[in-house]
Amino acid sequence: MKILTNAHNYIVVLLTIVLFSCGGNSDSENESIKVEVGMNQLAERYVKLALHVGKHQSYYIDAYYGPKEWQDEAEKLPLDKLLNFAEQLESDLNNSIAIAGEQLRRDMLIVQVRSVKAFIEQLNGKKFSFDQESMALYDAQSPNLTEADFDKALAELNELLPGEGELNPRLKSFKDQFVIPLDKLGRVFIAAIEESQKRTKAYIELPENESFSIEYVNDKPWSGYNWYKGNSFSLIQVNTDFPIQIDRAIDLASHEGYPGHHVFNSLMEKHLVNGKGWLEYSVYPLYSPLSLLAEGSANYGIEVAYNHTERMAFEKAVLFPLAGLDPEKAEAYYQVESILGKLSYAGNVAAKRYLDGQINKEQAAAFLMKYELSTVDKSKQRVGFIERYRAYVINYNLGKDLVKDYVEFRSGDDAQKRWQVFADLLSNPKSASMMVVR
Repeated sequence: MKILTNAHNYIVVLLTIVLFSCGGNSDSENESIKVEVGMNQLAERYVKLALHVGKHQSYYIDAYYGPKEWQDEAEKLPLDKLLNFAEQLESDLNNSIAIAGEQLRRDMLIVQVRSVKAFIEQLNGKKFSFDQESMALYDAQSPNLTEADFDKALAELNELLPGEGELNPRLKSFKDQFVIPLDKLGRVFIAAIEESQKRTKAYIELPENESFSIEYVNDKPWSGYNWYKGNSFSLIQVNTDFPIQIDRAIDLASHEGYPGHHVFNSLMEKHLVNGKGWLEYSVYPLYSPLSLLAEGSANYGIEVAYNHTERMAFEKAVLFPLAGLDPEKAEAYYQVESILGKLSYAGNVAAKRYLDGQINKEQAAAFLMKYELSTVDKSKQRVGFIERYRAYVINYNLGKDLVKDYVEFRSGDDAQKRWQVFADLLSNPKSASMMVVR
């Protein structure tokens, strides 16, 4: 029986390698037949696993620039089979020994494989609570907040905003003064992204061929999106479904472009995929620990590129005039925006309660209207985003806070050091639990 069992396991290993490059060993015979597997082989299995999972959901793979034949060979395999592959890969990674300089690589691969495994389980019908899902997919959990945590900010806005009555229409009336006219949006956005690019390149060395193009689109659940195509090129799309206020020019330019998603993907491709041959970074599953770092660094990167004084100076001198807006109102506008920032976690609370079945769709939209102070239509769009992307919402605010704490703990008040730590984090990605400042 022992010989037959070993032979059977050996055949299974050979078949798995041939069909999927995912060889494995019997748990009971692990020590006797264990073979040393290089990290590159494990990384290849991860990439192929992610590509196969992507066949089950069209937007699971956000970017891929690895070997084309791997993408062409990916099939829509049964979820149970993919789950077995993921479990075996996780086991092999746990039993692997990283060589010098590859410990972080191994640790990140383990976290990434666990995330893929959880997503397969979700596709296969396993139910996760909001917090369970965020931990399983993104290695992080949003703080447990309530209405009381946001009421103080609402009181501040009530004192600051002109007029009387409900805050929501008063805020809309105030922000309507700062909408970028559609016929001026292109010039304003180009000016913002060129300034952000200049500031980023002063501190981060990017590939010489890096470039981007911009499209203005409609009918999307998001306000902006970066489609990274590989070879240091990004397609940046800006959604014009709703009015775009002046602050969104720099926010979107920095978040989607410099030093945000475009820079993050370019640095991973340059340093990890091309430089070190770590092909696991040639695939970017959207629902993965990389997204918390990607969204968090893209949001925090706005502050890295512009301190308040620099941002005010540039917007007053360049963006406000290009948009045909009064620069003298800039400080008042950003005072309101600063208070609104204290409400950023309200969206997480709404998402958690809605997805956990504590409130319905209409109640979720009403919560967003009150605590994010969004309009009816914008709140409905936000609920649509929650329905599609679920616990992904934590990546924007919690991700930003984790990245900010990580970078500033290591750089202090030194602006140049902040850029160095920030760039190093983008070039050597860490998951949420690895960034926690203790």
